[in-house]
Amino acid sequence: MGNAFKPDFLWGNSVSSMQTEGAVHEGGKGPSIYDDPELCVRGKSSDWVVAIDDYHRYDEDIALMAGMHMNCYRFSISWSRVFPEGDGEVNPEGLAFYDSLIDRLLEHHIEPMICLYHFDMPAHLAREYNGFSSRYVVNAFVKYGQTIIDRYKDKVKYWLTFNEQNLFGTDPSIGGSYLPVNERNLYQTNHNALVAHARVVRYLHEHAKNAVIGGMIAYQLVYPASASPNDQLIAQEIDERLNQFYLNVYSHGKYPEYMLEYLKKHGCLPKFEATDVDDLLMGKVDFLAFSYYSSTTISANKIPVNMPVYRYKEFGLVDNPFTGTTEWNWQIDPVGFRLILDRMSIRYGLPVFPIENGIGVDETAIDDEMILDDYRIAYHRQHLEQLQKAVTEDGVDCMGYLTWAAIDILSSAGQMKKRYGFVYVNRDETDIKDLKRIPKKSYYWFAQVAQTNGQNLG
Repeated sequence: MGNAFKPDFLWGNSVSSMQTEGAVHEGGKGPSIYDDPELCVRGKSSDWVVAIDDYHRYDEDIALMAGMHMNCYRFSISWSRVFPEGDGEVNPEGLAFYDSLIDRLLEHHIEPMICLYHFDMPAHLAREYNGFSSRYVVNAFVKYGQTIIDRYKDKVKYWLTFNEQNLFGTDPSIGGSYLPVNERNLYQTNHNALVAHARVVRYLHEHAKNAVIGGMIAYQLVYPASASPNDQLIAQEIDERLNQFYLNVYSHGKYPEYMLEYLKKHGCLPKFEATDVDDLLMGKVDFLAFSYYSSTTISANKIPVNMPVYRYKEFGLVDNPFTGTTEWNWQIDPVGFRLILDRMSIRYGLPVFPIENGIGVDETAIDDEMILDDYRIAYHRQHLEQLQKAVTEDGVDCMGYLTWAAIDILSSAGQMKKRYGFVYVNRDETDIKDLKRIPKKSYYWFAQVAQTNGQNLG
């Protein structure tokens, strides 16, 4: 389709520290909520002690990324590897690890993109303060963020504060809060995290003039199940309160009026400290980032009366007969990808950056044979075709395209069988095996896509 993408378009992948690094008991790292059996609520199919051992194998993994002609790698810093207790003194060994990782990426002409927080609250801060429900933890996060910015501001151009920050509005445990789940606690924890985000954004803008920073959501694209006005209304409420609310704060530096009215009406308006309004206003981002894997469909008839918006999907989801699905019943919807890109670009006028996209499949390599994952190639090709249309036909300013996990990693639920990568890692749920890396067919396909800047989609 010609030169749809800019010469500096970023091709790469995203991961989190706890799903890749392993080495939980090495290098002075303190425990996060993923390492504490009493605090880990996000699936326990495997533990996180080894993961895919990227802590010891990042040289090999970076070389594999370079072989795919990737030029961007979004990874998260483990807060508890740098500050073992989440506060207190810095751990020099933790910083030394990230020094080496970043230097190696740059040697391979891969832009590092740092995400400061990917759900891995230091266990100490969760136990003592209930994570981001506490202003103490907001201050600790800002201190941690400033430390990382000061360390890498001259080497790292691309930054994120929180991974999928809108999920704070549905599950407070990802912010390390274990208070009873109700709207008052939910929105206070959510507000505190937004303030922490804004304060770090402001600090980066003041101290790293050549860097850019974004806000990220897990875009929850929900279609109405029918032409019923009630279905239309429910889908719109989800979009406004679970997606647009955050994008508004990122872009305009304040809560939108419809969200303030909802919070007041439901008696869950969070407490604003004296500087919060100014902090949010000074924390406007440079770009908007999002993850997208699938769309969903919702029926108003299935949602109980007076149910809060954050629980609509818990009751109202129905299958979409017009899309395919994965074996985890995630709807495969490339056109939805274009809809999101258009919607974000039109409303906010900022560059957009899809930084997680992919398909999870249960795969097993036999005798080191290459997995012929044509389904993965088809998934990414279809999404890239829609991305090209968004750019060339709709005028979307898109910074790049990052897949989720170029190399197989544990899923967020601790599953190894749900594989997203272009490279197979030889381990399963409980057996670590030899962790050998084996490129799949899609590895070579993506290499040609990135090498041609998206002109050859095969």
